[in-house]
Amino acid sequence: MAAACPPGLPEGLTCLRGRDGNGAHLLLARPAHWNGGLVVHVFGGPRMAPPAPDTTDEDLIRYAEFVREGWAWASTSRRRAGFGVTRGAEDTEAARRAAVAAFGRPAFTAIHGQSWGAAVAAKAIEVMNVPGPDGRRPWDAALLTSGVLAGPTRAYDMRVDLRAAYQAVCGTHPAPHEAQYPVVLGLPAGATMPREEVITRYLACTGADLAPQARSAAQRQALADLVAASRVPEWAIPGHLWWATQVFADISANLTGGRSAFGNAGVRYRGTADDEAFNARIPRYAADPAARARLAADGDLGGDVAIPVLTLHGVGDTTVFVENAAAYRTTLERAGHGDRLFQVFVDDAEHQKLSPVLYPAALATLRHWAETGQRPTAALFRARCEAMRAAYPGDCRVLEDYAPQPWEARVNPREPGAQQAAR
Repeated sequence: MAAACPPGLPEGLTCLRGRDGNGAHLLLARPAHWNGGLVVHVFGGPRMAPPAPDTTDEDLIRYAEFVREGWAWASTSRRRAGFGVTRGAEDTEAARRAAVAAFGRPAFTAIHGQSWGAAVAAKAIEVMNVPGPDGRRPWDAALLTSGVLAGPTRAYDMRVDLRAAYQAVCGTHPAPHEAQYPVVLGLPAGATMPREEVITRYLACTGADLAPQARSAAQRQALADLVAASRVPEWAIPGHLWWATQVFADISANLTGGRSAFGNAGVRYRGTADDEAFNARIPRYAADPAARARLAADGDLGGDVAIPVLTLHGVGDTTVFVENAAAYRTTLERAGHGDRLFQVFVDDAEHQKLSPVLYPAALATLRHWAETGQRPTAALFRARCEAMRAAYPGDCRVLEDYAPQPWEARVNPREPGAQQAAR
């Protein structure tokens, strides 16, 4: 039904709100000068707050360039909080159908996935994009920004390494007086821990909130060893440590039946103060085969795409490493669909939102590619972006010759088969 739009959006925008058949909250928006295109947005996270009517208001405000450019918008709160890639894809498809019912069939439909939402969008275009009776697919193109695209069975390996290294170095999550559990489960079954508590323990161990000269020798060494073992930059460790607590706990509780899909049994850690001693004392875990298979079925990607896909990523992103884009390219190439992927890399360290002008430029590029068959180039993308700067703020810092390293160059390699082999 008609409802108030989030604040600060263009004049003449019509907003609708409602719920789908599974109870997820929907937000639809159509600009006064609609260009016939629809973008269905998939937010990241996964968010743990209960879904609410305004869950995606902040997303429409953040990506307001889409509606300013004339695109209609659809987004879903998803039916419940937490992990669930396939479930998220189903909820996204429900939002698309609601937009079609409300606005009519768009001339062009793009799915936009941000961060973890890119994993949801990538899954949707693989398993939920079969042509209908009229020969048209639900999705004509996909825009995946700052995306977690390595697949969940390996995308979180650096967080596995961080939790294990933290126990070897700090030993306070869990603390000695607390119930002990495999840290790859995130938390013990039924337990909760606020983010502030996780960060307090981390800071006590490392002194990361202090000037380097104010830290003790033990704190300096602890922080250096955590960085070396996890390969996560110092400033990004608090976020990854929290996500490895919250998200792992959600996965083990609600997806894998209390078993862990993650392990570090075959990892050789390097760069610490004493690698031999460190590798001898770090806790080792083997992934439960059934749990790993369940996680893979839910979120791993096979590369079977039939539409143009554009990935956009800042090369300095420490929340989602840019090597995710390299992993995704390998997935599509192995499936024989590398020609359907175009990747744009920009000189930026932001994760949540890159330069605003990049987003309408990306959708315009995708639409032109899908409708004409003319594959874009980095130079053409940059030129399109520069031409749109008169209407949208920001810079077009496109790195035309950049190629990310392979996934294994950024994340500690796992020996084949070691994750399922007990040690």
